[in-house]
Amino acid sequence: MGSDEIKQLLRNFRIVPNKLLGQNFLVEESLYSKLCEYAMLSKDDVVVDVGAGFGFLTRFLAKKCKAVIAVEKDSRLAVVLREQVKGYENITVVEGDILGTKLPEFDKVVAIPPYYLSSRLISWLLELKTKCSVLILQREFADKLVAAAGSENYGWLAVVASREMNVELLDAVPNFLFYPQPEVDSVVVRLTYKTEPMFKVKNEVFFKQMVRWLFTKRNKKIRTALAPFLRTICRLNKQEAKDRASKAPFGDKRARELYQREFGDLTDAIGS
Repeated sequence: MGSDEIKQLLRNFRIVPNKLLGQNFLVEESLYSKLCEYAMLSKDDVVVDVGAGFGFLTRFLAKKCKAVIAVEKDSRLAVVLREQVKGYENITVVEGDILGTKLPEFDKVVAIPPYYLSSRLISWLLELKTKCSVLILQREFADKLVAAAGSENYGWLAVVASREMNVELLDAVPNFLFYPQPEVDSVVVRLTYKTEPMFKVKNEVFFKQMVRWLFTKRNKKIRTALAPFLRTICRLNKQEAKDRASKAPFGDKRARELYQREFGDLTDAIGS
């Protein structure tokens, strides 16, 4: 499999890759075995391939595990995908958006998802608590997942993901290994669930809402950023919100300065 085969399929089916859907196809087949190795695939695993495209990775996975659920949003590509996986009894093709489609049960994700989906895909995986996910993600996005407090890339994703997941950046994937060639490089990322979260919080939903909110006001002091959040989420009046925010711990710090555990302490202090 290479760029010539992909170009031929695109011509045959009269498909022009859609930039908005992040349609860049990996042309380096040697990476497939690495993805399977990192995911520690066995014949007992049921794997989801997100953004399965023409099914090259899907077919490789089918030989390594019990079953593959190949999800493809683009109806044009789904037609080709079904044709490409004919004869594989352990592959199920699902046409639709991965985030809004009911899927059969699975335990791992191995995929090269479109870049635009990355942030929402990580949130989805956090809710599902799958055993292991091995993904090829945009390098800049992956760096945000492992960013440290105080760094430029530090944001809500780093806080929320690192609390529950071990995030490993593995092999670099340069842009010339894709067709069409994207402007950015990628990296193989492995996500595995921690036996216990880094820290516990009283209310998971409230914690995630608060962290996301505070990073939209990352340069404001915590007490200033919290007041409108408390009005919106806790339905406090203006004065009540201001009073509670003024008593919050770390009030003089900014979101970008707080360590992950401190967000947990802050959540429990203001949410009680």
